[in-house]
Amino acid sequence: MTNNNIYFVANWKMFGDVKSVNSLNRVIKLTKSKKYKNIKIIYCPPYTLLDRLVGKTKNYNIDIGGQDCHFDMNSGAFTGSISSTQIKKLGCKFVILGHSEKRNEGDTNFIINKKIKSALNSKLNVIFCIGETKQEKKRNKTFEVLKKQIFECLKNIKIKNNLLIAYEPVWSIGTGNVLYHDDLRIVVNKLKNIVKKKYNKHIKILYGGSVNTKNISELKKVNNIDGFLIGNASRNVNKFIDIIKKSSN
Repeated sequence: MTNNNIYFVANWKMFGDVKSVNSLNRVIKLTKSKKYKNIKIIYCPPYTLLDRLVGKTKNYNIDIGGQDCHFDMNSGAFTGSISSTQIKKLGCKFVILGHSEKRNEGDTNFIINKKIKSALNSKLNVIFCIGETKQEKKRNKTFEVLKKQIFECLKNIKIKNNLLIAYEPVWSIGTGNVLYHDDLRIVVNKLKNIVKKKYNKHIKILYGGSVNTKNISELKKVNNIDGFLIGNASRNVNKFIDIIKKSSN
C-alpha cells in the first residue's frame, strides 16, 4: 500500500447481487480522472461477488476485499467460512477484520488476532476495525477500550504497510450520529500516537460510522483522517461518488 492515498472503503455488508456489479461503471470512470489520482477505492462486497468485482476492476485503480475470513488460512471443515488464502486466490488484496458486527457474533480480540495473522500470511492487506460502545463512551472508557483492542488484536504482529486501522465508534454505526470534527481529530491523533509509541510505525487511520453525503463535508475537515470506511452510502453509486468528490475538493 502507498502512503499518500485517501482511502474510500465500500463495505456492502450482506447486500448486492449480480446486477450490482454494473454500478461500478461510473466509479471506474471517476478513477480515470487525474483530479482523483490520489484516491484509493476498495470495494468489499459479499463473498458471492468477489470474483466478479475482481474481474470488473482488474485494469483500474480499484481494489477488492473480503468482509471477513476464517483464522485458519488452509482448507478445512469450517462450514460457511472462507479462508484468507481463498480470498487472495480470487485476486483480492484486502480484508476487513474486527468489525463490530462480527464482534457481536462472537469474534474476541484473541480470534481477531488469529484472523489478522492468517490474512497477513496470505499476503492480504488488513482493514482492522476498532471502536467503543455507547456505554463505554459514557463511562469515559474510549481510549482504554481502543488501546486494548489494538494491543490484543495486534499481539505478536509486525506492523508494516499492510494494515489500515478503521475507527468505527459502535454507537455511530447506522445511527447517523458522528463525532464533531474537533473531537474526532483528537481521537485520531491519539490513535496514531498510540500506534507510533507501541510499534514505532506511522499507520493510516480511517473513519467509519454513518459516513454519508450530508456529513462528509464536516468530516473532511479532520485533516489527519486518511480515508473513510463507508457502509450504507457506498451501495448507492450516486452517494458514493458524491462522498468521494466532496472529500477530494
